[in-house]
Amino acid sequence: MSFRLAQDVDPQPHLPVEYGRTGEGVGRWVPEMKHTFLAKYVEGTRRAREKFRQRVYVDLFCGPGRIQVKGETMTRPGGAQIAWAHSLLDGAAFTSCLIGDLDSSRAHACAERLKGMGAPVVAFPGAAESTVDQILEAIPRSSLCLAYLDPYNLQYLSFNVIKKLAGLKYVDFAVHFSTMDLRRNVLMEYNPDRARFDAAAPGWRQHVDPVAFLRGDADEAFFNYWCDLVQGLGFTISRRMPLVRDDGNRPLYHLVFFSRHELPNRIWGDVAQGQNREFNF
Repeated sequence: MSFRLAQDVDPQPHLPVEYGRTGEGVGRWVPEMKHTFLAKYVEGTRRAREKFRQRVYVDLFCGPGRIQVKGETMTRPGGAQIAWAHSLLDGAAFTSCLIGDLDSSRAHACAERLKGMGAPVVAFPGAAESTVDQILEAIPRSSLCLAYLDPYNLQYLSFNVIKKLAGLKYVDFAVHFSTMDLRRNVLMEYNPDRARFDAAAPGWRQHVDPVAFLRGDADEAFFNYWCDLVQGLGFTISRRMPLVRDDGNRPLYHLVFFSRHELPNRIWGDVAQGQNREFNF
């Protein structure tokens, strides 16, 4: 039997919906890859969640909680709604859903939709750099946490946010690393007067050889440096990193998963099948 994502009819159609960058709808890869992998991972870790009294889902870029795929007339649940719905199976639901978004109207819309599904949710509107401290204060000690980070652009994927969340004892990360943004702009960002990528990978100019620009692999060198920073926090990055491509076969995101423990990485490796690229570290 094929895997099926949780679906429903939007009971709150008056709330905002995510239509993507162009306003024509998000790419089909959002439900087919991003949300499917998230749902499979949540289901695959239910036995581990059962061992914890407090199970927390963290999403600092939650959006409005509803998406419309390009070419479709219906809408679908957003990532936070998918995570919550699939956590309900076998009595291992998240005990807290802590969500945030730079746009307060989107954060509140996502929260209202989660509340309508019965989720214990708290919204933290604002930039992730600011809200992460509030979210950390709201997480009970010894909780099992899943941090799902899916910013539009690389500049919003602050390494400081990851570093702060990494202070949690039990936390796993699923991160959408914007490969397209990096490839398009890394050459310009080598100019020290610019700073769009500095928060994502502090000190990257001192570690990415300028010769890489001549070879054409500066984006890969940047990504490898970012992975080194993550590993420096004590995490093991899954070698399986699905590469999301758009309709023109252009790379958009790497879906990067990392944990301090073998089991979550193994489960991610099992569920993240499809358009994969494996890395050696």
